Amino acid sequence: MPTPRIDIARGVAVGGGGPLVLIAGPDVVESGAHALRMARALAAIASERGVPLVFKASFDKANRTSVDSPRGPGLEQGLAALARVRRETGLALTTDIHGPEQARPAADVVDLLQIPAFLCRQTDLLVAAGNTGRAVNVKKGQFLAPDDLGHALGKIRSTGNERVLLTERGTTFGYHNLVVDFRSLPRMRALGAPVCFDATHSVQLPGAGDGRAGGERAFIGALARAAVAVGVDALFLEVHDDPDRALCDGPNQLALADLPALLDDLLALDRCSRLHR
Repeated sequence: MPTPRIDIARGVAVGGGGPLVLIAGPDVVESGAHALRMARALAAIASERGVPLVFKASFDKANRTSVDSPRGPGLEQGLAALARVRRETGLALTTDIHGPEQARPAADVVDLLQIPAFLCRQTDLLVAAGNTGRAVNVKKGQFLAPDDLGHALGKIRSTGNERVLLTERGTTFGYHNLVVDFRSLPRMRALGAPVCFDATHSVQLPGAGDGRAGGERAFIGALARAAVAVGVDALFLEVHDDPDRALCDGPNQLALADLPALLDDLLALDRCSRLHR
């Protein structure tokens, strides 16, 4: 059963039986030049395959393991970098917001507001995001059952905004690890919203990197293939041209050079999975 169609912007829509959408980009805005370079590279890969793309980069990563961990350039500089990407590439954009006061400034620049997993129960944040009228992507908290996202969905829809996407990114049981239960995808779909799978944060090892998050990049492809085989409307991948030198979350970012082959596999699986939905 197709999920509702959620219009994002710039010819990109998620759900409604439409094509698999790719949400991809570096974890954080490292510089304006790097964000633009990554956006152009990702746009070329997606365009060659006819895949709708939403470019992602965070202006701030408020949930860091250590007070010394890099967070990004902040609201003003980060949104300026994203605005440049928008002007020069025409891509749809998304970024995280962490407080209600960030919702409107971010919505003036990006097309899809992302609610971080740890903040998915924050009523004021969800309502502020909904009130912007922008599409909203809610990441399922690592501590929640999939059905619990129905309450987050209801908070945003209470504003009259029906454009909500739900994202699975693994569940924590402590001990620096995340586990993905793929039953969560049809359960989240049953809530009546398009469903996305975050294959890169799902291989994160929270706090396992001596003050930084660790990760198991080698398993990104396996989890992404499994999710697409089960059936999703969008796939979220943090992608970097040199993950080992990334400022944030390098161990769980996909290398840009590995994206084309993985995307080809995922598109083939997506065609098969649609036959059984």
